Amino acid sequence: MPNDEQPHLNVNGKRLTIQKSWFGESLLFTLRERLGLYGSKNACEQGECGSCSIMLDETLVCACLVLTGSATGRDIKTIESLAPEGSLSTIQQAFIDTGAIQCGFCTPGLLITIKDFLDENTDPTELEIREAISGNLCRCTGYGRIVEAVRIASKTHDESQGAS
Repeated sequence: MPNDEQPHLNVNGKRLTIQKSWFGESLLFTLRERLGLYGSKNACEQGECGSCSIMLDETLVCACLVLTGSATGRDIKTIESLAPEGSLSTIQQAFIDTGAIQCGFCTPGLLITIKDFLDENTDPTELEIREAISGNLCRCTGYGRIVEAVRIASKTHDESQGAS
């Protein structure tokens, strides 16, 4: 890389220059602390809880396990990309409608996980939903309301796909 070119990340459709970063730091740290994208949460730092889930080149990953250096130039989507600013996605609205949001700490990772899941499976069974979110820990809801939110979102998602 030429000396005059700053390293960059492609985040939520924008090319963002990284300044004063160590490429050995986690992508989660870079997103939150360097770029001010606070949606992805820092909890376990071991890829076990799912609160930092993002999409990296259309693959669901835990940002705490990805080095910033390995993400340069790749397509990154965070919770901030789920809906245009000032509006809610179908999944976010379903979480509100069912009371699936409690403390909210796990919510961003769950929402990204569920969007990825519903993009592939628009008519999931309860077992498929529970399996899809099994990598995301929530200590508040007991998952019942989250499963219901996914059911509601899948119906709305299915209807909007048919209308296209």
